[in-house]
Order: sequence, then structure tokens, then C-alpha cells
Amino acid sequence: MTGTYQTLTVDLPDGDSEAAQDLLHDVGVLGLEVRDREGPTMPGVRAPAPGEAILVAYFEDAETAEDARAQLAESFPSARLQLAEEAQQDWSNAWKVHIKSVQVGRLWVGPPWEVAQAPADRVRLVIEPKMAFGTGDHPTTSLCLGAVDDYMATHPGASVLDVGTGTGVLAIAAKKLGAGRVVGTDNDPVSVELARENAEVNATPGLELSGKSLDAVDGVFDLVVANILANTLIELAPLIVSRVKDKLLLAGVLAHQKADVEAAYVKLGLVAEPGAQQGEWVRLDFHRG
Repeated sequence: MTGTYQTLTVDLPDGDSEAAQDLLHDVGVLGLEVRDREGPTMPGVRAPAPGEAILVAYFEDAETAEDARAQLAESFPSARLQLAEEAQQDWSNAWKVHIKSVQVGRLWVGPPWEVAQAPADRVRLVIEPKMAFGTGDHPTTSLCLGAVDDYMATHPGASVLDVGTGTGVLAIAAKKLGAGRVVGTDNDPVSVELARENAEVNATPGLELSGKSLDAVDGVFDLVVANILANTLIELAPLIVSRVKDKLLLAGVLAHQKADVEAAYVKLGLVAEPGAQQGEWVRLDFHRG
């Protein structure tokens, strides 16, 4: 497809986001991207400032886009609005430019189209991102990869549980780094299927990847990793803690959410350790007392 389309980028207070989305739908937006503090922002994409949301609206013509801009400016005086014209592109492949390989500890993690550049001295993980989250280059994933690498270096053969496995990257990494039993769970069937495909591509048979709920998973694990959103981590705390034999790593947590998440786990008897931070994202580390 050739030609252009109009984008209207709106930075505004988080509390105004839903009303602004309604207005945009009313004026005939073709598509709408919402970035807020509750969801991880994809790699290479500008995140909202604290207390704000970003809306990116797509329009077919300049007249409709300008009308939307004028109405938003009137209804939300504090909003920052930016109109732009962009060339239409093949969206099925355009997202690939945002997915980059990373090197963390002994690991190289990257998409299939970058594997030719992988250093020979690293343990390679080839991850096909598709529509599931977790390729290695997002801070939450790389923070976990580093800690998994450190733990496996000193605990060969350890059992590992990956809660919210997504693409399976953390479970596959643990297996490649010498883990024994590895279980990955995710409540999204698409993610489970993709994780299984990635396990096959990476020649890591024997991974237990499924949509099982945590209370249906057997046993306890030397290392438990959960890279999911803060509110879900708090909600699942009792189930996650019940599976921890030695060490727990939590990610998907923004710096301002750290205290609440940590408190939920300390209350259940785990001991907090110094974690790590990358940008606004934190990793929380715990061990059995």
C-alpha cells in the first residue's frame, strides 16, 4: 500500500486518557495506540511521563486529524498535541525494526533475522517474538536474564519455574544454562504455543510449558521467576511464594510500584535482597528465610 496517513500524538494526564479516547473514537479515528503506566512499553517506543498517558491516533486524512486535534485542545487544555504525516508501510514487518538482540552474561538473545551476527562464545537463544512479550531487549526481560544467568552459574541442575513465560525466553535460557526441571506457565494460549515453538527451535526438549494455573503446578522450585505486571504479582503472591524453595525474582515492576510489591512478599515470609534497576523498571529479589 502506498500513500500517507496522519498521526496525532497526545500526551495528557492519565486521568483524562479514557475521555480523550472516547472523543477520538467519536471523530472517526482509524486506529488508536494507548501507552500508560499499567502496561510495559514496547522496546524502542517512547513511554509516558509519570502520571501521564500517551495516545497515538491514526487518521486517513488531514482534515479529520486537524478536527480531532482542535477538539482535544479545547476539551483537554493541558494536553500536548502533535500532528504528523507518515508514509504508509507494511505493518506486518515494520515492528521488526524495534526488536534487537541483547547480550546478558553468558547469553545472546535475539530474533531469527539477527542470529548470523551472534558471537560464537555466547549461549544463543533465538526467540521469534510474534505477538507475545519477551524477546530479551526489554529491561524487564534483560534484568531477569542476568539474574537467571548468575543463579545457574552457582546452582547447576537447579529446578526453575517461569510464571507468565510469554515467549518462553527465561525458561529456555535457564535450560540452556544447565537447569534441571524447568516449568513455564502462561494464561495466554498463544504465548504457550509460541513458547513451545521457541523451545523446539532452541533444541530444549523437556520443558514443561502449559497454560496451567499455579495451584495446578506440582512441587517447589529452587528458582522462581515471574516477569508480569505489578498488580498481578501482588494478586498471585500467595501462590508464587508457595512454589519458592530458595530464590525468587520478580520483574515487570516500575520503580514507584516497588514498595507495594515487596511488602506483599515480605509479609508472606520471604526475605528481600538488593535487586536491580534499569531505567524505570526494577527487579525484586527474595530468598527463603
